[in-house]
Amino acid sequence: MTTACGLSAVYQPRCLPRLAHLPLRSGPLAVRWWNELAPSTNAAGVADAAPTLPLTVFLHGFLDTGETWQFLVDEWPQARPFLALDWRGFGASPDTGEPYWFPQYYADLDDLLDRVSPDAPVNLIGHSMGGNIALAYAGLRPERVAAVVSLDGHGLPRTTAGDAVDVYRRWLAQLRGAAPTFGCYSSLEAFTQVLAKRHSRLRPDRLAFIAKAWTRPVEGGYTLAMDPFHKLANPVNYRRDEMEACWAAITAPMLVLLAEQGEFRVGLGADGTLEALRRAYARGQVLEFPGVTHSLHHQRPAAVAAWLAAFLAGQPLPDITGLE
Repeated sequence: MTTACGLSAVYQPRCLPRLAHLPLRSGPLAVRWWNELAPSTNAAGVADAAPTLPLTVFLHGFLDTGETWQFLVDEWPQARPFLALDWRGFGASPDTGEPYWFPQYYADLDDLLDRVSPDAPVNLIGHSMGGNIALAYAGLRPERVAAVVSLDGHGLPRTTAGDAVDVYRRWLAQLRGAAPTFGCYSSLEAFTQVLAKRHSRLRPDRLAFIAKAWTRPVEGGYTLAMDPFHKLANPVNYRRDEMEACWAAITAPMLVLLAEQGEFRVGLGADGTLEALRRAYARGQVLEFPGVTHSLHHQRPAAVAAWLAAFLAGQPLPDITGLE
């Protein structure tokens, strides 16, 4: 889909969200509500009433924003309350201007759910980093989660105690260096062309929408809509054994959808096989989603929405042949 001048037309949402900024203990986070079923909030950012249907909360991945769940929302078979947040330092949420601590995502999610659904558990659906957060949180706070879905979020490679030496050294070196920055793109079209090379399976109108969601205007053009401090190394080693303990504590219905042609599973080594992942998520379903790479909800939103809607309703997963 292109305009008369040859540039990509931007995807036009069918179900418009309402953008809000909710105050949390550690500062405000940007959230988007979809559908009139979503509860209103008072001046303190607390929900006035519980939604008539379980709230479904979307958790985006690294470098992404909550805005790009739009494609999935538009393809959902029935209207229901949805909320997507922008993690701290991403999208419309404020930057901290300092290094980030990964466990803070769990705290932010915990605080957010207390405000938007204090009396009822929610459905959590996360992609990539957001999927990993969703699965860990579902084990940490099982009473707060009605169902949990991870879209190609399957944990990170195992590390050893010895790996910590290089990780800490790298982190200390980065702290002593210049403050991190991002480059500038001359136009949204220029950034869209960069994305097109990396995400060749995405429709041009969706690419243009994502390019707008992932950038913010600056002098001379556009830069990424995320805090450059996200570029710094995480000083704490990823401990897969600890994550597996969290996954084992999940009591809610769980679905882990693996991108059939995903780019990151190979990095897990023996932990990345279908058999190993089914053992790791033994309390849930682990399925490969056909014909997609990592960003499956951007590539085939109608098909993903059909499976997710059926899973949340406790129904058999439908045939998605022919669904984009």
